[in-house]
Amino acid sequence: MDVLPGMADGTFTVIYLDPPFNTGRPQRRSTTTSVRVAADSPAGRGRVIGFKGQAYDRIRGDLMRYDDHFDDYWGFLEPRILEAWRLLADDGTLYLHLDYREAHYAKVLLDALFGRECFLNEIIWAYDYGAKSKNRWPTKHDTILVYVKSPTGYWFDSTAVDREPYMAPGLVTPERAALGKLPTDVWWHTIVSPTGREKTGYPTQKPEGVLRRMIQASSRPGDRVLDFFAGSGTTGAVAAALGRHYVLVDANPDAVAVMRTRLPDAEVRVVGPSAGPSGSSTDATPSAAPTVTSTPDPGEPAG
Repeated sequence: MDVLPGMADGTFTVIYLDPPFNTGRPQRRSTTTSVRVAADSPAGRGRVIGFKGQAYDRIRGDLMRYDDHFDDYWGFLEPRILEAWRLLADDGTLYLHLDYREAHYAKVLLDALFGRECFLNEIIWAYDYGAKSKNRWPTKHDTILVYVKSPTGYWFDSTAVDREPYMAPGLVTPERAALGKLPTDVWWHTIVSPTGREKTGYPTQKPEGVLRRMIQASSRPGDRVLDFFAGSGTTGAVAAALGRHYVLVDANPDAVAVMRTRLPDAEVRVVGPSAGPSGSSTDATPSAAPTVTSTPDPGEPAG
């Protein structure tokens, strides 16, 4: 929030957000209120169609509090989502990456903030790695909610997306089998291999293949991509490989160090109290000040 307000409206065609997942355990309280309205009343933002078609207006209160790092997770996340929406271009797409703990709350919140007509997809990223619970179905997926700034004017190019093999190639023609199929809204993709070339050592690193699909489909070469929970910098690495400009923001010194190594040609700037006189970075060890890593002249904040 030290960085985003200095950026111009409508700057980015793709914004990808992979915030902390709020993995706290005990739920402390929940305050969500529904108010019944007439079924034939004018539809409005925030309207949820309930059981048997009965219409409700959701009044979003303090969604959840968890015994976690955040006293109020949605108090933390909501203003950042609103900034992301302001920064999104008219033909732009917002990808919000969460897990099962928050995805359903996020869907209700984003519908209320932006309108259900702006919801494009719920993508399920499924993987099969690591320990498996013996007393419930093992949780091996994340959820990516996809919203577009304009329901009728967003950019989506399915021909640009890398295709994948048919699971039953014998059921299609040899020509179609050779071409492969467009991925659906369920993406089977391995996590970053502990011994693979992508591995940076950053604990929440996401695989390049998952980001590649989003950026291929929802942007064009030369467009601008933003990630302000940048972590290991996967968004920037993929955007650069695809010929897009990128801006990455993070306040974690470990993340900044990883991105400096992973993106050696990027312009790096420290923004905030720890920045130098002109707002640009030095070679000193990164501090907890927000740090912007970007391709040259991508519309980052001034000063």
